[in-house]
Amino acid sequence: MTTAKDRTPVVAGLLLAAGGGRRLGGRPKALLSHRGRPLVEHAVGVLRAAGCEVVHVVLGASAGAVRERAELPGCVLVDNPDWAEGMGSSLRAGLVSLATDPRGVDAALVLLVDQPGIGREAVARVRAAYGSRETLAAASYGGERGHPVLFGAGHWAGIAESAVGDRGARDYLAAHRDAITPVDCSDVAEPYDIDTEADLARLE
Repeated sequence: MTTAKDRTPVVAGLLLAAGGGRRLGGRPKALLSHRGRPLVEHAVGVLRAAGCEVVHVVLGASAGAVRERAELPGCVLVDNPDWAEGMGSSLRAGLVSLATDPRGVDAALVLLVDQPGIGREAVARVRAAYGSRETLAAASYGGERGHPVLFGAGHWAGIAESAVGDRGARDYLAAHRDAITPVDCSDVAEPYDIDTEADLARLE
């Protein structure tokens, strides 16, 4: 009989894909085309390839269209009706969903849908930093903290409380800076965002 103590920890992927693409003329970022498929599919594939068997995807802008057009088998799809408030609301919705997952999630590995330059190698490195439900870890690029980030379940309540507007977990991480394990990913990823029309050239 397997007990909670000796079972394999569950590090779940949490993909934030609710953005409306305001600076992209209102095109939802989840549905931007990358390598012939919606960007949200690409990001889920990255999480899966990095070892996340459990994946929750937070949807917001055009959530119905994303559900219709993107193939996301096995993912838990979380609707965030407050997506326009910013990333904080999506992070809160995702953490609530993970906390109720019957598989018993021990940590959330958070990835943003609009960062296709972050691939399997970087995500796997940050995932490997998991040590306990008190772990905090984040990718770093040239000494600057970026995504993905890993939040042990022991931190979720505090993160959700401080996640407002577009700041996400920034305030919580700043207050717990000394507890964060930095994971250098400079050699395997580029943390650019797809935010503007000019950025679309980075999609394949």
